[in-house]
Amino acid sequence: MRLVFDVTPLSHPRTGIGNYMLGMLGGLAEVAGEHELVFFAPTGPRNVGRVRKALEGIPGERRIFPIPPPSNLWRQSWSRLGRPPVERFAGALDVFHFSDWMYPAQRGGLRTTTVHDLGPIHHPEWVGPKTRALHVPKAKHAAQTCDLMFANSRYTGDDVERTLGFPRERIVVAYPGIHERFRPEGEAADLGSPYLFTAASFEPRKNLETLLDGFALVRARRPELQLVIAGPEPEIEAQGVRCLGYVDDADLPGLYRGAEAFVYPTLFEGFGIPVVEALACGAPAVVSSHPSLDEASGEAAIRVEPKSPEAIAAGIEQALGGGRSRAPRGIEHAEEFTWRACGEAMLRGYESARA
Repeated sequence: MRLVFDVTPLSHPRTGIGNYMLGMLGGLAEVAGEHELVFFAPTGPRNVGRVRKALEGIPGERRIFPIPPPSNLWRQSWSRLGRPPVERFAGALDVFHFSDWMYPAQRGGLRTTTVHDLGPIHHPEWVGPKTRALHVPKAKHAAQTCDLMFANSRYTGDDVERTLGFPRERIVVAYPGIHERFRPEGEAADLGSPYLFTAASFEPRKNLETLLDGFALVRARRPELQLVIAGPEPEIEAQGVRCLGYVDDADLPGLYRGAEAFVYPTLFEGFGIPVVEALACGAPAVVSSHPSLDEASGEAAIRVEPKSPEAIAAGIEQALGGGRSRAPRGIEHAEEFTWRACGEAMLRGYESARA
């Protein structure tokens, strides 16, 4: 099969979706055998190099070319217009796997995409107008035109069936993996005093304000404790809070290992990769009880009501008082999630749908 992937999201600094895409492509390349992988991205001139660099080390044909700025408007217009077909630029194909960023028409072959979550549909108030304009039409279009859809968790797969009316038998779960750097062995960060670690922003679903309130309750009893935040937000002026900004992927394992606990009281996720990364590094994890986090947490995390500062504080205290005893269970759970397994699930889905 000739498998064409829209990799346009790799043109921007990677977050959850970009990291999933890159890991999935690497895992698929491991198991592709004679199948041909084609990486397709129409992007702004300044971002062509970023896409090529992200794909370094992953075998496959590159069809990456510049389009005039604003490139997002060109892609959206192409998606809505429905022509020309993607084959004009990507060549003949057996599978076209489009991204959240565009959904151009195709002449033939299997049509598919990955749904990471339906948050913008369920909670439009949590996202900005640009995000709504990008993700909501894509999800609805995918439900109408795809032969097959992938989901990053059973929760998301069930949500796609329930919300978009897409047949469950045509939904394949392809769990994310984690990089081998996330393991208990290795250097642990030393930030001068004991700390809690979280990966968050002020995006409403990340629920950072409630975490700050819960942390304040704990710090009143433990004044030596810090809350360390990795994320894009500016400095937060609160006692004991330290903001790192964007953290390089290579530095994350040390931060997980050095933390007294990883705290993730998000209100909604598609899966929750940071939870698995933390567990893989042996860190106690205090995680939202929302069911979208069930698969990432397994039986290893301490679960808390995310809207209650008191519940978050109690979960943190539980982790500080004996959370390390859960480490073997968390490490074993995290071992289930590999990018090779993700690639195998994708390939089985393509082959089954074309049979």
